[in-house]
Amino acid sequence: MLSRLTRLQALTVCAVPVVALLATAVFAPLPFSIAQPGMTADVLGKNQGTQVITISGAPVRGTSGQLRMTTIEATGPDTSVSLSQVIDGWFAKDRAIMPRDAVYPGGGNTKEIEQHNTEQMKESQDAATEAALGYLHLTDKNVKVTLKLADVGGPSAGLLFSLGIVDKLDGNGSGGDLTGGRTVAGTGTITADGQVGAVGGVGLKTQAARRDGATVFLVPKDECADAESQLPAGLRLVPVTTLKGAISSLVALEKGKGSVPSC
Repeated sequence: MLSRLTRLQALTVCAVPVVALLATAVFAPLPFSIAQPGMTADVLGKNQGTQVITISGAPVRGTSGQLRMTTIEATGPDTSVSLSQVIDGWFAKDRAIMPRDAVYPGGGNTKEIEQHNTEQMKESQDAATEAALGYLHLTDKNVKVTLKLADVGGPSAGLLFSLGIVDKLDGNGSGGDLTGGRTVAGTGTITADGQVGAVGGVGLKTQAARRDGATVFLVPKDECADAESQLPAGLRLVPVTTLKGAISSLVALEKGKGSVPSC
């Protein structure tokens, strides 16, 4: 005949599997990545000693100010992230917890992801060049544009590449710079016909931009709310949907005339 367990014994027996489950949850790897503000690069200048934008076949103008593309840094696809790290990162202002599939949507191992990001960057550069030359009514038959940006992959620098090409070839269209001498940062994909798309991680990118001296940040319009949620002091958000609209906003800022949209 089995003896009846005391209340304390029963609680102890029940607590053992609960504690085991909690311990497993704390230390088991979870499908998340931890992201933080990454590097920025001035597309009008050099990155790691190499000119980012090189143009031949047309006169290139000198520029002032900066156009800084922005990035985030995230734990790799093979990195284990525990519950304690997720909780810690959830409350940190300079980090974000993102689903791993959102950071690495194609899946795969590190090498495969790097190859995918490199391919996306190449496609983005081609689209950015076509969009900029199309805006200026030029063709790649007469104008050759070379874009080089080391250690950066993905499509999110597309908008800034296009703006950099336009600034080097035409500025604001009347002899001035698109930047107005400011440090302007931003993010956004771009299509060959100049449509700007969302990218993700904009809250962290605004922090990287402000850290590196930007006072204006161009953000895809659909991501205004995300950008506003972590907006650093001293950084003005300008929502954009097209390359033409981004240029119009920068010209209005530079000249102090016209309407500049806000989030």
